[in-house]
Amino acid sequence: MGIYTEQLQTHCDRFEAALPGYMPKTGGLQTVVAEAMAYACAGGGKRIRPVLVLEFCRLCGGDPELAMPFAAALEMIHSYSLVHDDLPCMDNSPMRRGRPSTHTVYGETMALLAGDGLLNLAFETALDPAYRGTLSPERVLGAASALADAAGIEGMVGGQTIDLQSEGREIDLAVLEELQRGKTAALLIAACVMGARLAGATPEQERAARMYGENVGLSFQIVDDILDVTATAETLGKPVGSDSENEKNTYVSLLGMEPARALAKQRTDQALEALSVFGEEAASLRQLAQALLTRDH
Repeated sequence: MGIYTEQLQTHCDRFEAALPGYMPKTGGLQTVVAEAMAYACAGGGKRIRPVLVLEFCRLCGGDPELAMPFAAALEMIHSYSLVHDDLPCMDNSPMRRGRPSTHTVYGETMALLAGDGLLNLAFETALDPAYRGTLSPERVLGAASALADAAGIEGMVGGQTIDLQSEGREIDLAVLEELQRGKTAALLIAACVMGARLAGATPEQERAARMYGENVGLSFQIVDDILDVTATAETLGKPVGSDSENEKNTYVSLLGMEPARALAKQRTDQALEALSVFGEEAASLRQLAQALLTRDH
């Protein structure tokens, strides 16, 4: 069984069809960087973040189609982070999702610019009046604000900073959790909160969305750390064992394999508990959390 129910797979399919329409047009003097940006976003992957935007919008009573530009914006931010993460100055990874990483194809300089371009295009897309439809300015700004917060130094950039500064040093679980709340969980939290805000969610619904995103995000990272030790490069579509080679702190290196598995299960249980406010309507999100816990890639 895959990670998505039919409902979530429908979101994913619609997103895949819509995403190319938000990419920059080629044909001018900027063609190469535009192609690199599109390449970075076309790598597939699970598309968890945009699917969460669309599903939380639906779950909170909104129209998922109106949330599509914001799902695209979030995926642009995620894709830019992967482009930069793969660069030689970061993780130096030649492969991503089973194909050459962006800098391997386009060179380091163009990959750097492509990442910068995607970061800006995300907010151009989220704030473009042409994409707003019937959404109020308050909902648009609320969603864009959640995305900006998640992408900055209190979120993804901050988490990556702690990660780089922690290489080769011993840290405790509290620091590791702060690191991963920024590096991995922040964009997943943003996905859930953006969808909720676009739908005009109640404060209780938004809190539940935030709690679900945080716990799914932390569980996701723990499983990633486990797979870096137990999986093959063919299964993951990227090099394995790089955490150890780069002397990175992981849940496995800090806690050991079985305690890490137990913590992932605990985080998943907390994510499921957060969904109680939505009742049976959240069945797809429950299955998603459980499937992410037991995934093999």
